[in-house]
Amino acid sequence: MRVFTMLPMRHWREVGPFAAAVEGAGFDTLMTAELNHDVFAPLALAALATQRIELTPSIAVAFPRSPTIMASQAWDLQANSDGRFVLGLGSQVRGHNERRFGIAWSPPAPRLRDYVRALRAIWRCWETGEKLDYRGEHYKLTLMTPDFSPEPTGLPMVPVTIAAVGGAMLRVAGEVCDGVRLHPLCSRRYVEEVALPRLADGMGRSGRSRANFDVFGGGFVVTGPDQKTVAEGMEWVRKRVAFYGSTRSYLPILALHGLDELGQKLHAMSLEGHWNEMAAEVPDEVVRIFAACGTYDEITRAIDERFGGLADSIEINFPAGTPAGLQGELLADIRRIPHAFAGFDTRW
Repeated sequence: MRVFTMLPMRHWREVGPFAAAVEGAGFDTLMTAELNHDVFAPLALAALATQRIELTPSIAVAFPRSPTIMASQAWDLQANSDGRFVLGLGSQVRGHNERRFGIAWSPPAPRLRDYVRALRAIWRCWETGEKLDYRGEHYKLTLMTPDFSPEPTGLPMVPVTIAAVGGAMLRVAGEVCDGVRLHPLCSRRYVEEVALPRLADGMGRSGRSRANFDVFGGGFVVTGPDQKTVAEGMEWVRKRVAFYGSTRSYLPILALHGLDELGQKLHAMSLEGHWNEMAAEVPDEVVRIFAACGTYDEITRAIDERFGGLADSIEINFPAGTPAGLQGELLADIRRIPHAFAGFDTRW
């Protein structure tokens, strides 16, 4: 099983040393998330400080950026990391698109399918000299002059993965993408009964192989040297479950476990502004539905039970001060958990 970890994003001077240390410990991928800081700049700094590790935003919000802008950012990260970049995209929800980014909303699954195809048309134009003539439902791109075309890289095409929760987006991921970023509010049962069948349906439509498709996540991982640290980590997850569970988009995941009433209550509390009280409504047994929890000597087994046979990649952020040697030992154990993903098919 592959293991991702989060880059520091606030203070850029921390990025290089952190990235080098994480690569030395044996992590597979460094990731960022588009929250309260720029999602791409830390990856650029990490690319210059490392040699092997994969680099990815998980995720960058797609629709506020034109495909051409996104293609350019991804191109330079791929070129300057010598082919170690993976573009992780997400649609974000309607409220954020309209009220935070100020852009028009349309059904996200068909639009993101079109977006990914547009990206690949732009990249083929730049790498192979193919004329840009992309005419999709949402994007029509027909102009690319030499002055605005970067030099060919001689590298593989950038892999593209997307965040997906509902059936339509899961099918799009399987149909046109190289992987999926499952939401943290995702249970083993949801992955088995909902996500994987719809991903397989999408792959069947385009002839994509599961061996070349990376399934990331579908839950949290909480670990530490002792039960006190694990309990503290579970409190953080409890807050995240309460926050995500208050969003109606994720109600079907809760409903699968008979937690409809909890979801409705959390949503009502969010509308009333009771954000600080919401976590108290989430009991330990619900936290464990969405998280693999255990001390260092327990966590590999917990991850295998929670994610084994389903996910190819997970995220772990070790507590500060965890010795590098111990991190390496734990990562080696986790990476022995079998998974289906064999590598991206990024041929031109």
